[in-house]
Amino acid sequence: MNLQILPLAITMLAGPQIMSAIVFVTTARPVRVSVAFLLGVLVATTAGVLVARGLAALLGSAVPVDGESQTASTLGKAIQIALIALLALGALKNYLGRKTAEPPEWLGTLLSATGATAFRTGLLVILAMPSDIVIMLTVGMNLQSHRSGVGAAIPFIAATALVAALPLLLYLVFHKRAITAMPKVRDWMNTHSWLVNITVCGIFILIIASG
Repeated sequence: MNLQILPLAITMLAGPQIMSAIVFVTTARPVRVSVAFLLGVLVATTAGVLVARGLAALLGSAVPVDGESQTASTLGKAIQIALIALLALGALKNYLGRKTAEPPEWLGTLLSATGATAFRTGLLVILAMPSDIVIMLTVGMNLQSHRSGVGAAIPFIAATALVAALPLLLYLVFHKRAITAMPKVRDWMNTHSWLVNITVCGIFILIIASG
């Protein structure tokens, strides 16, 4: 894949996704629920890429390939501009509403999550997030345009899983410090959810603009 793997993976998890991962390492059973969450993320990302690759294959000639026509190129640029404009508006909306912004209510319920709940959360934070769906569609179209199999997306899937695992890895490596630090990070992200959303929009704009 010629995609910028790490930025895409970071964008996949920026927002409620990484906030969920942080919340899980502050629960009574951090390792168990975090591993279940990671499995959910891995399954959802793999399934999403498979579906996206299938949709891109069905589109066939509608997907730009090397040597694409001028019309397709113009359409692609128009779509890029439209996406960038929407993301910029989203970032502006988050900034203007920063004083009243609140994190999703469901994040607070994760402190008492079971392994099954964590697994479902891992599925939903990937498959139910519009930004993640767009990214996976981008990956699928990239695979189609280069006539690559799903195996070529393994670096992207692995990077996404690695980013999702960072809170758990930090917890395991810096156990005592993590126990103190993670709740603070969780609380900061809860109170600055607007800034997290703006950052996500900014990263995605850069990815689209450089695509």
